Amino acid sequence: MIKLRLWGNSEIKSEREKIVMQKYLNQILCGDCIEIMRKIPDASVDAVFADSPYNLQLGEKTLYRPEDQTAARAVRDEWDAFASPAEYDEFTRQWMAECKRILKPDGAMWVIGSYHNIFRVGAILQDMGFWVLNDIVWVKTNPMPNFRGTRFTNAHETLIWATPTKTGKYTFNYETMKKLNGGKQMRSDWDINICLGEERVKGKDGKSLHNTQKPMDLLRRVILASTKPGDVILDPFVGSGTTAAAAKELGRQFIGIDRDETYVSAARERVENIKPIDLSDIEVTAPKRDAIKIAFRELIDAGLLYVGQTLVSPRGERVMITHDGQLLHTLYGKASIHVMAARIQHSVSFNGWDYWSAEKRDGSLVAIDELRKYLRDIKSNMKKAA
Repeated sequence: MIKLRLWGNSEIKSEREKIVMQKYLNQILCGDCIEIMRKIPDASVDAVFADSPYNLQLGEKTLYRPEDQTAARAVRDEWDAFASPAEYDEFTRQWMAECKRILKPDGAMWVIGSYHNIFRVGAILQDMGFWVLNDIVWVKTNPMPNFRGTRFTNAHETLIWATPTKTGKYTFNYETMKKLNGGKQMRSDWDINICLGEERVKGKDGKSLHNTQKPMDLLRRVILASTKPGDVILDPFVGSGTTAAAAKELGRQFIGIDRDETYVSAARERVENIKPIDLSDIEVTAPKRDAIKIAFRELIDAGLLYVGQTLVSPRGERVMITHDGQLLHTLYGKASIHVMAARIQHSVSFNGWDYWSAEKRDGSLVAIDELRKYLRDIKSNMKKAA
């Protein structure tokens, strides 16, 4: 007997959307980003990185380097020109509305800008219901100088990281960021060079093709922080293709859009030459909050630690484990591993797992977090076997 599977309307719609998406995945598309995004199915993209026009409004003024009076290249491209702030705001609302529609509820929305536009873009972002998670200051370690000497050198740009809804369970690869930052929590100020030299995409005249090309290191960090391998990343203003190049390199999928045929052609060639890298060295790991919870007392119950054993801090402070799973210090009294670490450092709070090491009977030390990982692996294997 042959069984026929009847598809419901929702399943048919899902299959159609998958077919539609195949037309856009891993493509650099030429055209108006708003019109193209309108053809992309709802909730089909994991992340957006938007490097929209900055509306610099430089006019016809020419900037000259003070040392030799040569003209400095500035952004006066047609794509950055708007008749008024109101026109710029309306354009921003239109492209941002499409981004929100096609983003998954748990997706990541990144926008970048300078003082010329980031405050307007940020306000519109919030007006449209996005929930801001962080603002990141990209500190340019080698910024262009202020040639006229009339203002501070503009040495940073701002990135806003948001999610479409306040309740979205967004991706944040905390452990990866910590590893990339030498084992410390990564902060919201990122010191990264501007794009220069060999990384610059050149035009037929041998000059830089795109005035505002972003460095690969910036996009690598954005992608590693907020997406998973295989995720789809959309860049509606892909320009010279940095987002698409970084996505391919890091094992993500991409959709790039730009209305300038010259940029699109160069971006396609650039991405074609990108080879994915081995991510094992970067080790995108699951957040600790998703791991099996282990209490400090469980290490004692499991025989990995014992009552009366000494724990040692990085500064050499010594405490003793008590029968109730607390730590005893001659000066700071008795407290948990976290509270005791905070007291010693005169801090409001601190993660004790990252602070204490256990002194073994032979005098050597082992981090208590390593013991926690060992016990967690045992419990995880038992859970899989059950």
